[in-house]
Amino acid sequence: MAIAMTSRPAIRLAVLLAAALSLTFSLCSAAAAASPGLIFAPVPASLLFGQVSGEPDRGEPGDAMIQGYLRQEAEKIEARFLDGIKSAGDWTRERPRFIREYFDMLGLWPLPEKTPLHAEITRTLDRGDYVVDMIHYQSRPGLYVTGNLYRPARVQPGERLPAVLYVCGHADRGSNGNKTAYQSNGIWFARHGYLCLVVDTLQLGEIAGIHHGTYREDRWWWVSRGYTPAGAECWNGVRGIDYLVSRADVDPERIGVTGISGGGAATFWIAAADERVAASVPVSGTADLISTISHRFLNVHCDCIFLYNTYQWPWARIAGLIAPRPQLLVNSTEDQYCPMDSNERESNRLERVYGLLGAGDRVDSVVSVGEHAYREDLRKAIYRFMNLHLKGDAQPVADSEVDLVTVTGEQREHPIPPEQLRVFPEGAALPEDAVNDRIDRDFVPVAQVMPPEAGAFPSWKEVLLTKLRRMTFPHFPERIPAGAVDADGGGLLHLGTEPGITIRLREAASATGDAGRVLLWVTASDVRDAPAAWLETIEQANDAVYVCEPRGIGGTRWTQKNPPNYVARAHFLLGRTVDSGRVWDIAAAARFLQGRHRESPVYLAGENASAILVACAALLEPDIAGLILKEPPATFMDDAAPVLLNVLRVCDVPEIIGMLAPRPLTFAGGPGTLTGRVEAIYRAAGAHGKLDLRK
Repeated sequence: MAIAMTSRPAIRLAVLLAAALSLTFSLCSAAAAASPGLIFAPVPASLLFGQVSGEPDRGEPGDAMIQGYLRQEAEKIEARFLDGIKSAGDWTRERPRFIREYFDMLGLWPLPEKTPLHAEITRTLDRGDYVVDMIHYQSRPGLYVTGNLYRPARVQPGERLPAVLYVCGHADRGSNGNKTAYQSNGIWFARHGYLCLVVDTLQLGEIAGIHHGTYREDRWWWVSRGYTPAGAECWNGVRGIDYLVSRADVDPERIGVTGISGGGAATFWIAAADERVAASVPVSGTADLISTISHRFLNVHCDCIFLYNTYQWPWARIAGLIAPRPQLLVNSTEDQYCPMDSNERESNRLERVYGLLGAGDRVDSVVSVGEHAYREDLRKAIYRFMNLHLKGDAQPVADSEVDLVTVTGEQREHPIPPEQLRVFPEGAALPEDAVNDRIDRDFVPVAQVMPPEAGAFPSWKEVLLTKLRRMTFPHFPERIPAGAVDADGGGLLHLGTEPGITIRLREAASATGDAGRVLLWVTASDVRDAPAAWLETIEQANDAVYVCEPRGIGGTRWTQKNPPNYVARAHFLLGRTVDSGRVWDIAAAARFLQGRHRESPVYLAGENASAILVACAALLEPDIAGLILKEPPATFMDDAAPVLLNVLRVCDVPEIIGMLAPRPLTFAGGPGTLTGRVEAIYRAAGAHGKLDLRK
């Protein structure tokens, strides 16, 4: 085993070359088979010199297009790391904004109220030179966090000790909680004069919740609601620090946080969120957008590793928020979850931030030879770093290998039997008021929007639309450019809507001379399919009718696997969703048709989920003349609704549609609760006569 302080060991050349050749071959093969008119992006250098996770999907015609698009957008964001920040003054000036944005992306802004913890120690285990308290606290009412508090058996009266919050990785230990898998860390800290609170995760604790909402469970309303379990884990950790500093035997100026894997990610979340963290050691807990998206490491991570990147941050900025407090990044050369090429980029960028602040001596990195796990060199480095910055002790650590959890074959040996570390012993009733299994529905508040008062519609709309642009469509320009024809053949137009994206458009019905209206029907199937039959009852003489097939549908459909839902999840790491991309496509197609039919108004038409997409496109594109909608879902909480980033933190479907007033709107059928609320908004806008409600 080897350890390297601050150096950046290269990944073995054979691995690099094999990955590069394999990836190049697969991409070139896909390019040769790509559909005509679809954009295939060349392979950038970043892909040829980095660890990759699995082969790219190439089973559907849109795979190469969407993966190229995601790659280019990830690289654009990562290239904006310091974004004009050139001095300590620049960083200090921008940091308050960064903090607000950071909390916002975790679903924690405005900051939740710090309600009573109701901390309770259910029993204590005496281990001679240390003791373990079985403890639970409520980070919010009913959101229980179970943990083990390791502490020295003998403390001098009035003595205040340093404390470490240990956040766990994804070690499934069933009803005992994953805290029991990491007991060696708590034992070592307690034996060396620390208190160490080891806390269960939401997913794998004694009172289980869910981490896999978008990874596996199809809870896509998490994205629309702005809920990520990363936010819950961060808040659970912050409240754990609240508990530690409330104790008379803890020095509030000497608090550390560490953990591996998912706990490494949580270490970043908590240390960036809480200024009381004096030293942090994230272990194998980060990968930048290049590795996560371009190299597909997204596929091996659950949702607690990610926030919704609303403000399109380069990933190293999160760790940068911890500066100038001491921070040690720990990783392994063959890590299958947090690859070394990403670790090197993140470490180098982090050192730039610390250097700007004149604190280059407070950040370091340790790299161990091996896979995603603890080893002796890592444990020694972690413990020594905490000793140095929390106790002023720089001596080498000589006893890191005592009381380890060991594995022989399928057998695990624990210093303390896991059953003895349960907060709620077998047979004990769990708290009846626990909300862990449904916290995803309550953690982030949903906006409660009342219809505007008479005469207040313009200001009401301006407030909501401004929030939507910031929270839901942050990557949209003020006006979406008109699409441009990439290819024209077989009665189909291949329309480039943004760099890397091409969609299909078909003229389904031509007008005689100048069209009276141009109807753009947004299909959910294939551009060659006819518009819905009900649309014929609304068409007028001499209408020109087009069918639009947004990205990911028909000829640009891509591979979808559940789990890991790669394409959909990669989008929210870029501050967007698949459906916001479709909104862009619809608006770009509408602007193209406005240019083609200069004297004719363009109307959008859609059914079910597409009805909401066209409403959003019209909301963001003021030159769209009117809409025809049928049976849109009444709320974004509906599984059939489009997925739009944070939208429920701003408004819901009725407000999206109601903001279209005073433009003509035909409802060819819809839920009464929805149409009634839309009607109230149109009436408040003085545009009730522009609303055509049909059965």
